[in-house]
Amino acid sequence: MARNAVGFGEDDLRALAGSRSFERALGYLDAVSGLDVGDDTITGVVQGTDVYEVELTLGGRTGLSGRCDCPYGLEDNFCKHCVAVGLTVLRQAEGIPRQRAAARARASGLQAWLTSLSRDELLALVREQVTDDREVRRRLELRAASARSDLDTVRDRVPALLDPRSFARYGYVEYAAAPGYARQVAEAAEALRALSGGGQAAFAVGLAEKAIRALGEAYGEIDDSDGMVGQAVTAVAEAHLEACSVARPDPERLAEWLAGHVLGDGNDATDLDPLDYAHVLGPVGLARLRQLAAEARRRSPRGWAEKYLMERLVRAERDVEALVALCAKDLVPSGATHLRIAEELDAAGRTEDALAWAERGLRDTADEAYVDGRLVDYVCARYTRAGREAETVALRRVRFLAERTLAAYQRLRVAARSTDRWETERATALAALREDAAQERGGRYRGPVLIDALLDDGDLDTAWREAPGRADDRQWRQLADTSRDTRPADALAVYLRLVELLKETTGERVYECMARLLFDVRSCHLALGTADAFPRYLADLRAQLKRRRKLMTVLDRHGL
Repeated sequence: MARNAVGFGEDDLRALAGSRSFERALGYLDAVSGLDVGDDTITGVVQGTDVYEVELTLGGRTGLSGRCDCPYGLEDNFCKHCVAVGLTVLRQAEGIPRQRAAARARASGLQAWLTSLSRDELLALVREQVTDDREVRRRLELRAASARSDLDTVRDRVPALLDPRSFARYGYVEYAAAPGYARQVAEAAEALRALSGGGQAAFAVGLAEKAIRALGEAYGEIDDSDGMVGQAVTAVAEAHLEACSVARPDPERLAEWLAGHVLGDGNDATDLDPLDYAHVLGPVGLARLRQLAAEARRRSPRGWAEKYLMERLVRAERDVEALVALCAKDLVPSGATHLRIAEELDAAGRTEDALAWAERGLRDTADEAYVDGRLVDYVCARYTRAGREAETVALRRVRFLAERTLAAYQRLRVAARSTDRWETERATALAALREDAAQERGGRYRGPVLIDALLDDGDLDTAWREAPGRADDRQWRQLADTSRDTRPADALAVYLRLVELLKETTGERVYECMARLLFDVRSCHLALGTADAFPRYLADLRAQLKRRRKLMTVLDRHGL
């Protein structure tokens, strides 16, 4: 993301919205009003077909995100209205620090004013808000019911807060509606915590369990890309743990509920860890939980949830042998389980046993098409630390000959160079790749790995010799880009051919790619001393494609 006073740039907006929405946003810059710039959020109003409210958020998982209540924005798109607000802010970049300082001053002033009010003045203000704002009134009503232990009201209100139907379109809560639903779930969590603090922890336990079950059923129908609903659901689970810690329910019954939840379909929402309840379960509850986990494992030996629960309990007991035995019952073909066992043994200080398990993993997977690369890396690292570099090279060679990928070639190169054997190993590896290239085993939609390996080695002369009849367009482009300064004539021929190919297709991305190629063509002509040929070539190209108005616009924008 761009580093400036705002926190983003035009490239960020274009990447999020796409070129089409970005271009359309340019016509809405005069329609933006009500701009409010804070440290983390920017809000504004855009007058379009209707009046749309926009909020841009800085930071978080995606760096920059936007919400708009226009139809396109409600489908989880970074729309032209979001772009228009962003561009308006960028055009006011010099004043952004001042606006943010003003926003902080307003917030500080509000806090100071509220602090200065008397009790009666605060009550009058709250009553005014309760009268005018339905959402505030509902939230405070629930808090009041929880505080005075009005269990009937709380029992009715909490399930209503967790019902997603009022936020759903076509049975699904879309991205734009998720924050509103998350706020309601958070309200439910607050109510549950208030019950525990008000002497009704036992009631809160039962209500929280119903809430967790309801959320587990609803979560799969929610677009929670930003994780806001997940955070609120976690707050409900934490409220359940808090209530259990206070109420101390029957440990065996709690164990049965925890096992049922973890082994059911609802734990995707809460990701609840039964061991967080160890202090409530005690020896009796933990024993019951272990019994239930073992029974479930026998019923479904390959079930993921069953294995997870059993592993958590065994690991908590610090019984490495039992954990190894458990994992050994379900060895996956890729060797990933062998690696897990090795890592557990390593952590227990049993390094030789760990290496033995990892080596067994390599033997067990010898005939598999896919081997977990982390297992190979683990064994190679152990060999290298033990001074067994020749065995590291041998293992990397075996994996390269099995995989025939650029990544495997690169790993072999690193290992072989440490033993000064790279020239020998390289010759063997390239011979294998030449065989693949001759038999067209590069992949259905890509050129042979041979060309990629030569390019990665920087062996451009050999790459030029091997490329004809083998390289794909991506490889030709990379070869030309890498050789433009030393072989401008060869590079020019590649660029001209690629431009010809693009004439057959349309679309803004194609036109942008063509513009970049034309810059490369011009650079080659300059290097060759034939700069006068480029304007004639460009004029002919524009004449041939003059009916493609969008292409002409793109070329004009790039000064071509």
